[in-house]
Amino acid sequence: MKKIGVLVLVFFSITTQCLSQTLKRRASFEAKISWPDNKTPGAKVEEIDEGSPLLNAGFKVGDVIINVDHRPVLNSEDWSAIIYGIRSDQKTYIVVKRGVDKISHEVVLNPLPKEQHDVLDTFYESVTSEYGIRQRVIITKPKGKGPFPAIFLIQGLSCSTIEKYSGRSNNWVRLIKDLAEKSNMVLVRVEKPGVGDSEGDCGKTDFQTEISGYEAAMQLLKSKTYIQQDKVIVYGNSMGSALAPYIANQFNAAGVISDGTFFKSWYEHMLEIERRILGIEGKSQKEIYDLMNTVYIPIYYKMLIEKRSYHDILEENPLFKKYHRHGPFHMYGRPVEYYHQVQDFNFAFEWQKIKVPVRIRWGTNDWIMTENDNDMIIALLEKSNHKDHQLYKYPKLDHWSTIHPDYGSSFNFKPGKWEDKISQQIIDWAWEMVK
Repeated sequence: MKKIGVLVLVFFSITTQCLSQTLKRRASFEAKISWPDNKTPGAKVEEIDEGSPLLNAGFKVGDVIINVDHRPVLNSEDWSAIIYGIRSDQKTYIVVKRGVDKISHEVVLNPLPKEQHDVLDTFYESVTSEYGIRQRVIITKPKGKGPFPAIFLIQGLSCSTIEKYSGRSNNWVRLIKDLAEKSNMVLVRVEKPGVGDSEGDCGKTDFQTEISGYEAAMQLLKSKTYIQQDKVIVYGNSMGSALAPYIANQFNAAGVISDGTFFKSWYEHMLEIERRILGIEGKSQKEIYDLMNTVYIPIYYKMLIEKRSYHDILEENPLFKKYHRHGPFHMYGRPVEYYHQVQDFNFAFEWQKIKVPVRIRWGTNDWIMTENDNDMIIALLEKSNHKDHQLYKYPKLDHWSTIHPDYGSSFNFKPGKWEDKISQQIIDWAWEMVK
């Protein structure tokens, strides 16, 4: 009886553990919906697929979605949290404005189709971070048993998905697709809390919680038998590029690829961005000098050094409201607490500790990150007697993997161009380091 009891207990424990790792699939509106413009509330329905639950429920093109499951759609941050939070096969309460009328229906939406690659095995798995948040992990691997080298991807700070699904196309997504399909390596990605199928709310997630998700996903990767454990490359893009050395140091990675990175503190970084933006906007040097001294240095000092919210800062200093570019409690969709922790994170120290091969890329039309930050990393590596590092300054590349003729074209979100070398360079670097 005792043996049977133990077996039952073990079976129950394993079953519970497996069930606890099951994440519900996010839903698809099966419609084209414009994001809120942050001037007026609501998300406008531009097109609806034939036969979609949205159409069958009575919604129409031209409707403006103003509330979903009792959450108002006031701005793009609300809409981002809503679209990632809706789960398929569950009742969703949607309220729209149609002309002067308010109309509501309950609808059960279909699951968003999962990412597929003809030449790869694709796995949807999950991990639980030390903060108790279950997060979606997407793994692609070449056909066969392996073992294979692997690329662990760390994305930028925005609350956008790293999933390549049908109908989603931009140059960042294209880069992800190429890394999966052309590298002949395993590619591992983890969705942030509140993004994709992951639990949580990205707009409320701080930096330490986000890092915990990457650490949990790296532990999952290291448990896979089809991985060559000594041949894992950490590839970071934007904010992820600055975190890549930390993850590589923590998990004994084989190399680091840092794409569009920074080196200084976030306080210095934001002041440099504001100065560049003022220049792109055509301000005179007198205007730039005055605005930096009277507006931007005080704002960022109070927010990042004194650890305050924009809301409190703007209430005390109404003059700042005219020039402030972010929300009262958020910046780039992330809470101010996220940046308080980023300010306290010593990125330069992680670069100083790095021993494995390093490849760094900076685009000459990247107005987000400075050339000087990249040069400083190389100077530090050389001073530290690091043996294998390269910095490539990619002509006309911007921060979003797109070729532009100048800063202004990227800043104003002009279409730009793609080159196959953008993704192939990352793949070639990865193979250089694992060989």
